[in-house]
Amino acid sequence: MIVEERIYTLQAGQAAAYLTAYEAEGLAIQKPILGRMVGYYSTEFGPLNQVVHLWAYEDLAERAERRARLLADPAWKAYAAKVRPMVVHQENKLLLPAPFMTVLCQDPSVSPAGQTH
Repeated sequence: MIVEERIYTLQAGQAAAYLTAYEAEGLAIQKPILGRMVGYYSTEFGPLNQVVHLWAYEDLAERAERRARLLADPAWKAYAAKVRPMVVHQENKLLLPAPFMTVLCQDPSVSPAGQTH
């Protein structure tokens, strides 16, 4: 299991607009394709104007396949074109859970092993 952390630094004052756009349009496109959302957050302290989201994958191959599907989706392309001007910087990290950590995903119909219930 790996977790991808994506941090988007937005133009000052754009976090609320970005989150509104994502909730209204992006979430419904992205979540079925990427599958296992671990969390979606905005910063309150430290570096401001950031959105942080986490997605779980079985391995790098699954991540590559799901990301390729997302980037090929016409609806995602149209959505990304709308919000891209708000993004100033993007940072991605791949995180490995500690041996004692169980990754909890938001969608209860998709288990960490990728099987639907």
